[in-house]
Formats: sequence, structure tokens, C-alpha cells
Amino acid sequence: MGDVARTFRTLVDGADRKFALVRDIPPHACGRAEQGHSFRKVFKAYTRLWRFQQENRAELVESGLKRWEIGEIASRIGQLYYDQYLRTSEARFLLEAYVFYEAILNRRYFEGGGGGSLGLRFKELRFFARFIVVSLVLSQTEKVRVLVERFKALVEDSKNAFSETNFKEWKQLVQEILRFLKADTTFKNARPLRYSKLLDSHPSSNPYIARYHSKKSLKLQDALLTSYHRNEVKFAEFTLDTFRMLRCLEWEPSGSFYQMNATEPKENGTVSDLSGASGLIDINLAADMTDPNLPPNPRKAILHRPSVSHLIAVVATICEELPPDRILLIYISASGKPNQNFAHEKEFSGALGKSSKMKNVSFNCLQPPVLDDDCSESCLSLGTRGSRGSNTLYPGDLIPFTRKPLFLIIDSESSHAFKVIHGAEREEMAALLLSPGRQLLYSPSTADTRQHGSLFTFFLTAPLQAFSQLVGLPSDTETDTYKKADDTLASAISEWEVILCTSHNLDQVWAQVLTDPFLRRLILRFIFCRSVLYFFCPPEKGDEHLPECLPELPDSVSPTSTSVQSNVFRLADCLGVVGHFNFRNAIGSPTSSMSLER
Repeated sequence: MGDVARTFRTLVDGADRKFALVRDIPPHACGRAEQGHSFRKVFKAYTRLWRFQQENRAELVESGLKRWEIGEIASRIGQLYYDQYLRTSEARFLLEAYVFYEAILNRRYFEGGGGGSLGLRFKELRFFARFIVVSLVLSQTEKVRVLVERFKALVEDSKNAFSETNFKEWKQLVQEILRFLKADTTFKNARPLRYSKLLDSHPSSNPYIARYHSKKSLKLQDALLTSYHRNEVKFAEFTLDTFRMLRCLEWEPSGSFYQMNATEPKENGTVSDLSGASGLIDINLAADMTDPNLPPNPRKAILHRPSVSHLIAVVATICEELPPDRILLIYISASGKPNQNFAHEKEFSGALGKSSKMKNVSFNCLQPPVLDDDCSESCLSLGTRGSRGSNTLYPGDLIPFTRKPLFLIIDSESSHAFKVIHGAEREEMAALLLSPGRQLLYSPSTADTRQHGSLFTFFLTAPLQAFSQLVGLPSDTETDTYKKADDTLASAISEWEVILCTSHNLDQVWAQVLTDPFLRRLILRFIFCRSVLYFFCPPEKGDEHLPECLPELPDSVSPTSTSVQSNVFRLADCLGVVGHFNFRNAIGSPTSSMSLER
């Protein structure tokens, strides 16, 4: 073995050791500064390794370097970039992961190598699964469908080629992604879930929003997202609900990434020969595809089926590092746990105090709160019934964290129980958006809302799509009609934004978050959701199908206000679905002479 080959193997071993040290660190673990230092060391090791094999590829190939070995290095670099995206929510890391994974696919690094070994086949399967996740988060729908078909075919081929090996888990993964894609059907020409400065900013309200910048204002810095429902749609660490909320809390790039085609690096002005083990991937290519004018995305901790103690430990860690002018968003989508009491609450308060990162957080307030509502559904279940207390979240579990500004979104039939947080805060008033106590089906043909995600979450993340599915419109609705409906809703949102910003009785809790575009958009979509369900549900059903917010928003944006009534009616009329709603007294309808009352 020559000097170049020995140096290469030494670099591989060193990079692999550093990779093993950081691979299993949770993205939301404590000590973010220390994490950043560790990851910089790993990136430095792999950057050096990657460039060494680029500069010495001819000699390395001659000494026996295989294509799949380059693919393995590139795959690990892609994995590192994706892990760093999960830790920071920076789009550039997600784009870098995509660049490396796409190059691996296009150059067929894993195909036909390793003498048909089972180990190599598992590497290839893992690569496809990871590339699908990255493409999914980047909203590369067509790429995802191509990858899924190839992944599915590879699993089938693996079963035949390695008949003595059980590929049941891989088959299950294929079924998960197919189910996920079926549930996440997007309407043609639908606007992106991410915040678009072009589509989601309303110039008419900018002067009014600007005045809040001179007062106390809070900016969204961190978000914790978690969801658990039995048999819910999921893929990898994402449930459909957390996946929608993740994208809703990011900026939509205005650069050229979504239009660009994959281009291969060139050597001496010509396209490189991909048949050799060249490994020519620009490790900084994604820097040319990011938008430098966009602010950073809020950081997000996505917890997949956490225990309650784990969830609270993560919240405590984030709160401990939260600056005074920042706010934490907590989103929880989970089933209520009926016929339970607060017997386990004290048990949790004692157990949670053992976390070293929570030593400065008092849990003395974790006594069973007295609720005015029926306590038969007073908690959330974050796991299976057999786990009992360790997976049961009570409203009192979150009260200690109101020492810091919180924006809570609870999506559950037990959401009403969390109203106790309002008024029980420690130092900061919390903002609460609470789902209806009873879920609605999207349409008469829908048997299980879990197969399509939560309607409330769908309204908060893709309001027009949620409205369309609620009334049973197909995803291939005529383009011009959908565009007109989108413009109608955008006009309504803009109007309500001005009303909110100019209201003289807007609670300070809402006023201090209006300058944050993500939180402002959530509030406005809540107003839309509440008004749509108000008119959709028969009056005799009462308020159990309506979402609630605390503190209360001004009456000027209530479902009975002129602006809200008329705009919802116009949207329904635009889509030809007025008959689905109780518009007998709505402004703009033939019988609008009376004010609408329940």
C-alpha cells in the first residue's frame, strides 16, 4: 500500500471515529455550544477526507478504491448535514445534504459494487431512506416519487437476492412512505407551507406592524413539535402533523433551487465522466442556492413519541437558554386520555426534579389544578396505554415554564383542559391556541381523520387546502378557480391583519408577538379556522366544534364580525360551496339583514 492509500485510510478511520461520537447526540440535547464545537470537528475531518480523495482519486482508484467507498463517505457527509439542519433549522445544511445525496444517486455509487454483499445492500437501502426524507422536507415532490419507486424496487430485489434475510422492516418503511404521500396530497398550484415574503407579506399592514417594533416585542426563536396518535400517518421521525408544522415555521427560499436541474461538476470545461470513482462533488454548492436576504429559521426540536419526562426536560433546556426578547412555541398534537385523574402528577413533579438541566426550575406548582371544566378528559396521552403515567401530560406540567414567554398550540379533544394555564402563569402571560374539543371529519367519505392529519393543524399550516378538504373539493380543482380562491383568502387575511394591528383592545400577549411573521400568520389562520367552523357546524352543536384562544382576541375579528363573515362567505361563494355552511344571516348572503347569532 502506497503513502497516498495509507493516508486515505488514516483519514477515513479518524473521520469515522469522530462521526461515531456525534451520530447519536439528540438534536435538542443540552449544551448547544458544545454540540456545535463537536460537529465542527467532524465536518473538518470529512472535508479534509473528501478533498484528499478528490485530489488523489487517480492513484486511489489504482490502489483499489471502490465506488461504493466514495458513496459511503458522501452518504455520511449528507447525513451530517441533515443532522445539523435538525439542530439549527438552517436551510443551507438541508440543501448541502440534498446535493450530496443527489450526486450519489446520479453517479450510482452503490450499484453493482461490493460483490453483491448484504452489507452494501443495507448501505444502499439506508441511503434511499435518508434521501427520501431530505427531499420530502425540501418539498421536492416529484423527486420523492421517483425515489420511492426505486426504493420499493430495491426492497423487492433485496428479498429475492438475499432470501435468507428478513426485510420486513424495510417493507414496512415502504408502506409508511406510500401512506404518507397519499395523505399529504397537495392541491395543484397551492402556495408553499413555508413563509413566503412574496405571498404571505401584506404591504397594507406593514406601517401598522412597524409601530409595534418600538414597543416590547417577542421573536420566535425555538419551537418544540411533537405528535402522538394511534395509527397516525408518519415517516421516519415525522408525523403528518409535525411535518406540516415544521415547514410552516420556516422561510420559503426565493432563490433558484426549486427550479434548478441537477448539474454535474465539470472538469476542464466538460462534463465529468461519472463511470469512474471521481467523487467530484462541490462541498459548498448549496451556498449558491440559499437566500442571503432571509432571516434565520426558528430552531425546532421534533420529538417523536417522547416520554413526558423527556418532553419536559427538552422544554426546560430550551427555556434555560431563551433570551428575554424571544419566545418558545410548543406544539402538541395528541389524543386525550379519558377517565383519568391527577393521581400521577405529584409523582412526575418529583421525578422531573432529578434532571440536572432543570435544577433552576421550580416544580412546586405541579399540584393538580382545579378546572372549571369536566375533568374526565384532563390530560394528553403521548404513548400507549400500557405506559400509564410516564406518557401522560397534564396542564400543570407546563405551568412552570411560563416564567418564560410561551406560545402554546394544543391539538387534542382534551385541549380545553389546558385553559387552566391562562391565569396560572408564573411571570409571563402565555398565548394559547386550542383545537376544538370534538374533531370534524374532512368530508362524509372520510372515516378517520388520523389518516389525513388533524384538521386544526391543517388550517394553521395550509388554510385553503384545509378548507377545500373540509367541504370535499378534489385536489385537482380547476386551476383558475383555486387561484381566485387563494386571492380571496389572501385579501381576507390582509384585511384582518390591519384590523388586529389597529385594534385598541388587543391584549398585550398578542400585541407583543405581532411583529413575528410566523406567529402573526398562525394567529390570522386561527381566526380563519374558527370562523369557517363556526359557519360549517350547525348552531345546535354548540361550541364543541370550535377552537379557542386565550387571551381572547378582539371582537372585531370574531366570527360574528362584519369583516370575518363577509370574507368567509365570499370564499365559499368563489368555490361554489355556500350550501355547506350556515350562512342564513351572514353579511353578503341573501338574508343578511339580521346580525348572525347562535
